Amino acid sequence: MALAIDIVTGLLLAGGSFFVLVGSIGVIRLPDFYTRMHAAGVTDTLGAELILLAMMLQAGFSLVTVKIIAIAFFMFFTSPTSTHAVANAAWTAGLRPLLGKDLKEGNAVTGGGADQQTAPDGTARP
Repeated sequence: MALAIDIVTGLLLAGGSFFVLVGSIGVIRLPDFYTRMHAAGVTDTLGAELILLAMMLQAGFSLVTVKIIAIAFFMFFTSPTSTHAVANAAWTAGLRPLLGKDLKEGNAVTGGGADQQTAPDGTARP
């Protein structure tokens, strides 16, 4: 039984590490702020949950497992919420995602506020 738990733990740790690694590569390689936030938010949440699940299996049925469950529950809700809060703050500050030809050229489109979009040449759009 201990061998089976060790094998499953190893698989969960490998899976969690894979997702964390893919998320960090996505943060480096993706073109703009919003796609980087998506890569970091989604993959890090899944990777961390898989690693915590592996830790729960190794800890057995004890108080440590209850504490790890509390950490996993907290992370499951706070990671996506904080990602949304940061993305919303960027949108409110006027940072717009790269779309169409801006994505190909690498030009960031910044605007005046949440209700006003700005064209690449700086003129306001209604």
